[in-house]
Amino acid sequence: MVGSGGREHALALRLQADDGVAELVMAPGNPGMVPLGRCVDVAVDDVDGLVALAVAERVDLVVVGPEVPLVAGLVDALAAGGIAAFGPDARAARLEGSKAFAKDVMDAAGVPTAGWVATSSRDAAIAALDRFAAPGVPWVIKADGLAAGKGVVVTTDRAEAEAAVDAALVARRFGDAGATLVIEEFLDGPERSLFAVCDGEDAVLLAPAQDHKRAFDGDEGPNTGGMGAFCPVEGFALGEPHVEALRETVILPVLRELARRGTPFRGLLYAGIVDTAAGPKVLEYNVRFGDPETQVVLPRLTSSLVDLLWASAVGSPASGDGVASVPVRFSADAAVTVVLASAGYPETSSRGDVIDGVEDADALEGVHVAHAGTARDADGRLVTAGGRVLAVTALGADVAQARERAYGGVTRIRFAGAQHRSDIGHEGRA
Repeated sequence: MVGSGGREHALALRLQADDGVAELVMAPGNPGMVPLGRCVDVAVDDVDGLVALAVAERVDLVVVGPEVPLVAGLVDALAAGGIAAFGPDARAARLEGSKAFAKDVMDAAGVPTAGWVATSSRDAAIAALDRFAAPGVPWVIKADGLAAGKGVVVTTDRAEAEAAVDAALVARRFGDAGATLVIEEFLDGPERSLFAVCDGEDAVLLAPAQDHKRAFDGDEGPNTGGMGAFCPVEGFALGEPHVEALRETVILPVLRELARRGTPFRGLLYAGIVDTAAGPKVLEYNVRFGDPETQVVLPRLTSSLVDLLWASAVGSPASGDGVASVPVRFSADAAVTVVLASAGYPETSSRGDVIDGVEDADALEGVHVAHAGTARDADGRLVTAGGRVLAVTALGADVAQARERAYGGVTRIRFAGAQHRSDIGHEGRA
């Protein structure tokens, strides 16, 4: 298991519970993952070190959590070393590594998405702002490459939009990741997260979830990596009874287009879908499990996760062992995750603040705390080590009960500057 965040903690917890997993090695892992197996201090961007570890441990399968090693070619390097891995190779991972590439694939595949312009020219970028200008409608400016979650600006202020263009193209705030900008039409409507496990040709869907991106209650404040999530989303336009049709419109066309280009996609294809007045449109694709959506999707999974990931990594529909051959079942429970972030997040993060109460929260009925940005200090105390620090997840008979339990866990945890949203799981919040 490659990674150290809340997503990887949730994946490791679910994998460790599978009968098919004899041993779990995590690189680098985090303090909360220590009881689940062995944590080895190899960084997620150390491709050579991760391959050497996988070979030395003689692992059967590597599960890659974050996007950075996928875009850097970790799966390619593992394949060269004879190690199976869950995740796309570097060429297919460009779906997340380059927003312009993803838009080009969507257009070629006929996937409904926002209008867009990709450019490295400041003048062309300013002209694109004019193209998408409308009263009260935000501009959307995105760095083409990976920018650690800080490369997207959504604003109704023209001066701020132009400043975002200059920050990327003139000041080079994001380096090469911002050398090209994608300026998009704003998609108005609730956003859902749809996960598809793919084997290069076919895909099976997991339960959809809703993430809460904005930092503050009422969907106010800057975009973040996610302040909470809930699952299922029945009762919404993209609830579980309706998502199967999306497999035919936003997942399989992309798999066919990538295969046509000679870059078949294996791994997790994550579609961020906005339910607009004109129908569902894809906001973006990611090439890995989402965070914090994974924390609410996987606790409801009652079938084998490792069998599904293995089928994605090595199976194929032609041989009858592709992803469609693996049963996928979910419990009737609902799940809600509330993220506890450090002081200053998302602009900055506080590190080294002592955390208390995690064990108390974990002891509550239906509650589990995933570590996202934690460490141990010299005295062995649990301390903050990132922007998003903990994700408190709870199961319940419905979203309301799961939400009540999750917030009960939140009240048990204390650290200096802790912040969280108080409206996670409320209908209409995104």
